Amino acid sequence: MEVYFTVDKTAVAEFKDRGSKFLGYVFPVKTPEAVKDCLMEVKKEHPKATHHCYAYRLGTDGMQFRANDDGEPSGSAGKPILGQIDSKQLTDVLVVVVRYFGGTLLGVPGLINAYKVSASMVLQLVPAVQKNIESKYHLTFDYTIMNDVMIVVKQNNCTVLSQELQLFCTMDIGVPKTNEELCLLRLRDIHGLEIKSLK
Repeated sequence: MEVYFTVDKTAVAEFKDRGSKFLGYVFPVKTPEAVKDCLMEVKKEHPKATHHCYAYRLGTDGMQFRANDDGEPSGSAGKPILGQIDSKQLTDVLVVVVRYFGGTLLGVPGLINAYKVSASMVLQLVPAVQKNIESKYHLTFDYTIMNDVMIVVKQNNCTVLSQELQLFCTMDIGVPKTNEELCLLRLRDIHGLEIKSLK
């Protein structure tokens, strides 16, 4: 696997069922901390909502995930939301569905449907973006070869994660796995450049 799919925009969709109002939110997120921040934001915006249910999946391997029913019957909210994220094969994404109770009980099948539809609607509003899975490397080099390093970094679509450019420079880069070998070969050709793999 050399690529993954995620979203790079936020969006909101609204779904109504027998008086209950469901608002679906989608956020691009990278960390559990970012998930918390987005949840706080939604809760601040909807302090009077009955439930703030959500699901997220993180990481290029998709191994970090969570589904939360926030007081709805077990498995009736978080799971259907996560199911929609997974049906689109997305990662680094959070979907929150806010519910305002409308007086009529929907029952578990009704809830599963409402949360599923809300998540599906909001995910349809944001196009999935394909990103390269990257390996991270730490580069150390003298300022005089800065130009040579930048040419290879740019030509290989590497992501510059952090950099300190003085007389002596350090840079953390993400190298797309699709052309990792070629990129490293070219970097190793640059005299005086030190490369360390960051796990």
